[in-house]
Amino acid sequence: MAAAAKKLIVCGGNGFLGSRICKYAVARGWDVTSVSRSGEPRWDSVTSSATPPPWAHKVSWERANILEPSTYAPLLKGSDYVVHSMGILLEADYKGVISGRESPISGLQKAFAGARDRGVDPIHTKPGETIKPPNPKDQMSYEVMNRDSAISLAKHAAAENASAFCFISAAAGAPVLPHRYISTKREAEISIATNFPQMRGVFMRPPFMYDSSRKITMGLAAATGAGALFNTLTRNVLKGFMGAAGTKPLQVDTVAEAVVEALADETTKGPVEPEQIEELASKGWRKSML
Repeated sequence: MAAAAKKLIVCGGNGFLGSRICKYAVARGWDVTSVSRSGEPRWDSVTSSATPPPWAHKVSWERANILEPSTYAPLLKGSDYVVHSMGILLEADYKGVISGRESPISGLQKAFAGARDRGVDPIHTKPGETIKPPNPKDQMSYEVMNRDSAISLAKHAAAENASAFCFISAAAGAPVLPHRYISTKREAEISIATNFPQMRGVFMRPPFMYDSSRKITMGLAAATGAGALFNTLTRNVLKGFMGAAGTKPLQVDTVAEAVVEALADETTKGPVEPEQIEELASKGWRKSML
């Protein structure tokens, strides 16, 4: 008798990385559900075509708000694996910038402002309770989006007895980003590992990710690759300063395949650095060739 298909929930599954995680999970025959505010992706924003790829019809594209657990909690029932693949690179009131109410410079000033914690305490909130910081303007902060939303999702995944939880973290920060970008991700890793030890926590730490479907990422990847080469030639003399900007970039499909392999491999646990990401992706690729 064939084993039941693994059930995977990907929060942020319609994004650049999340959609590819769904793709590789479908290839393994898993039951895949994507959770996002907009449902199915606008395909030309995550791939090179506006037409849905063949595997897309095998994914359940659900709408929910990551800051309102009551909207996604029912979807977690019976899940084997849960992935948090969402977050922000830079704090800003995006709608305010677009409408002219706030300038991009103002957004940068907010991001580099004093290190006030703008988040909440999702560990001690009631099940299903909305993640709502005291100041509504802090909703799009690093603390809320990169840390608290992940901890809250892990909390609800653990309550449904998911066997593994994958948090898409980052290899490091960068000179152009506030320290809180990476510090909040590390805080999420620690909190998830500490508070939910019964659930295998996998913390993927990818460097800059690129793909030809997003032309802008190709140029940035070339620059990041040059930084990585410089670090190698100088024996990492500026690695601490350059952070992810000095780490070899990875193709986004490599990271996605590694996520799926990491979830399937019960020995993979804790932080997964770029070198291990490549190893996991290679392992997954070899399995698909058998």
